[in-house]
Amino acid sequence: MRLSTGFILSLLGVTSQFARGFSLRPFNPTTTNPFNTLSATKGDNNPKLGINNGSLSVVPGNAIIMRGGSKFSAASVRSGGGDESMSAARKIANTAASLWAAGGVVMILGKSIKRILPIALEPFDGISKPLSTFQLGSYIAMCMWFAYVEGFKGFQKKFSPLVVARAQTLQPFEKGSPIHHTLFGPFYAMGLFHATKKRKIVSWSVSIGVGLIVAAVKRFPYPWRNIVDAGVIVGLSWGSLSIAIEWFKAIVLGIETKMDPALPTSNE
Repeated sequence: MRLSTGFILSLLGVTSQFARGFSLRPFNPTTTNPFNTLSATKGDNNPKLGINNGSLSVVPGNAIIMRGGSKFSAASVRSGGGDESMSAARKIANTAASLWAAGGVVMILGKSIKRILPIALEPFDGISKPLSTFQLGSYIAMCMWFAYVEGFKGFQKKFSPLVVARAQTLQPFEKGSPIHHTLFGPFYAMGLFHATKKRKIVSWSVSIGVGLIVAAVKRFPYPWRNIVDAGVIVGLSWGSLSIAIEWFKAIVLGIETKMDPALPTSNE
């Protein structure tokens, strides 16, 4: 059958348009095709498909990025998110360890205060013999002396910063502090172990000396034992408060404690 010239030309045109649709010509990025941003980065053998601004795009190494959604990479999910969680856990653990160490020292001091406070207040209970003028003056002078010598010079300037500085070195996860350092945190913070030789000598000497003084004061007659105990109460209260403030400044406010924690060297 003979076909007309017009029909043949029409058939060739349709065939040409149909073949163009399967050609390997790259997409023109300026077209309105909704898949106009489909691309692959050179050298990426395993690109991942993503969606960006209403179109598909091949983004090597990234997870799907959706319009209006959060942008993240597969690596950030595997490592970044885990690192942040671990960092937060470490920070919480370190803070808890330092709180236990410094707070434990405060609790030890608090128990001592609670035990001797009734004795210090005995002259004012209305039952015991009242203090004479001289004894009352001695009572006030003893409180002031302990406040300055024990509270300010002993605790605030030396012992309290030491306790907080050593408490901050307890980092169970980050630096792998031994478990017994954390368990006995208050004694660790006081420098009774795992400290320089000088620090241990000073700490143990002070602890034993205080015990001997307490034993001697118990033998004092009324009201001199009460007067000395009143001074001790003031000193211990000052010390407890200074430790709490020092820890708050260091941990919460981020103010560095300017005190050497007196950690031992490899030769000690």
